[in-house]
Amino acid sequence: MLSATRTIQQTKVAVESELVSEIKRKRIGLLGGTFNPPHLGHLIMAEQVCTQLGLDRVDFMPDYIPPHVDTKEAIEAKHRVAMVKAAIASNPNFGIELAEIKRQGKSYSYDTLVALKRAHPENQYYFIIGADMVAYLPKWYRIADLVKIVQFVGVKRPGVKIHSEYPILWVDTPTIDLSSTLIRNKIAKHHSIRYLVPDQVLAYIKEHKLYGKK
Repeated sequence: MLSATRTIQQTKVAVESELVSEIKRKRIGLLGGTFNPPHLGHLIMAEQVCTQLGLDRVDFMPDYIPPHVDTKEAIEAKHRVAMVKAAIASNPNFGIELAEIKRQGKSYSYDTLVALKRAHPENQYYFIIGADMVAYLPKWYRIADLVKIVQFVGVKRPGVKIHSEYPILWVDTPTIDLSSTLIRNKIAKHHSIRYLVPDQVLAYIKEHKLYGKK
């Protein structure tokens, strides 16, 4: 009788533990980038993916040093993080993930996802990339292992082929031809970047005289 009671209790604990695990499980989008600076294109992409896929939230994940061959001239991480926080502050669907900033060094997505999965086993991650980046996936560090632990989400773009040997969830979003490089170039030429970045980001750039902004 005692053994039967113990078995029932163990089963109850196991079921409750499984239910708690399911309740805590969250679907988290990850939008990585240098965000140098963050702009409205980033926000539109994140919002559309979040709502279309029914994610719990999208975390913006600034990198410390991008591992690309054509390294970007990124300003200090503290400024990029501050601008991301300013850009997403009003949207409850957005968060920020500082794993790569805290780790420092070059940012490899595989290393980051392994660390995130270890720290948050209850989360299911969706890695958001533009359609133009999908073609470069074969060159990503440990891509064969990466696709086993994260679901890639490709954001469609006009004229870019939506095909990959890897499993990709494709999402349609409004097209906006905007990039951080374009914004930095406009600042250098003393052109307006109003309506290209959130007002809070524009104010931060002016306050801290970033990219030569006076």
